[in-house]
Amino acid sequence: MANYTKFWKVWLRLNLLTKDVDNDYTAEVSAMKNSLRNEDIAQRIIDEGSEIKYDTLLSIINQHDRIIREAVMDGYSVLTKTCQFTPRVTGSWIGSSAKFDPEKHKVTLDITLASEMREALSHVGVEVLEVKGSGAQIGLVTDEATGLATGVITPGDDILIDGEKIRIAGDAAGVGVFFIGSDDVSHPVTHRLSKNDPKCVRARVPADLTDGKYTLRIVTQFSNTSTLLKEPRTLEYELPLTVGNGGSDDDDDDRPVIE
Repeated sequence: MANYTKFWKVWLRLNLLTKDVDNDYTAEVSAMKNSLRNEDIAQRIIDEGSEIKYDTLLSIINQHDRIIREAVMDGYSVLTKTCQFTPRVTGSWIGSSAKFDPEKHKVTLDITLASEMREALSHVGVEVLEVKGSGAQIGLVTDEATGLATGVITPGDDILIDGEKIRIAGDAAGVGVFFIGSDDVSHPVTHRLSKNDPKCVRARVPADLTDGKYTLRIVTQFSNTSTLLKEPRTLEYELPLTVGNGGSDDDDDDRPVIE
């Protein structure tokens, strides 16, 4: 029997690609926590008893990342204890004398798990929570300061959230309404919800939100029955919410291939 030391909790969701099969499900990892950043990694090293100061650790980690980026830019394949970065150019090249055309070709990376990471994942088990109801969703967000549902929100004022099974319920860690910034920083709603129904929630936008784009996230144990979900369900609004001018739009949606 496998020696599992960690477990991923997953929801089961109906596989819509196999409509002819009624009992075919896919697994969705329940990940309600924010992404770890270099600052968090440095703090974890400190918590493990490192004698190196936090600022020094963070500087070293950031330098490590920079050197990897520069090496890849120079055309090197870089192998760490986590993964291997391999340069790749995509696009079609017509003729042996074809030149690089940024309109047709693109530089990117293939990312392959390192043997150490594959070994680590072999010790991860999976705990199935239950079938995730497809009806739970955030349908529309209206800014009550303007009465508009354009995605622009007003800090310090209320938004009206319409949807299905969105009532905030349960006392598990992480339950609530949150605005997630582009830097992955979570801004919780701390003001009392003036409306908290299964189909409609009124929430006060934190007054300290700066200009930028945010993802609205609801974490709840509500289940439409008298019994709460064992683990919180995480719902996110599919459209970004904007404060002010929304900040810069320089983000690149292209992502590397992970094998």
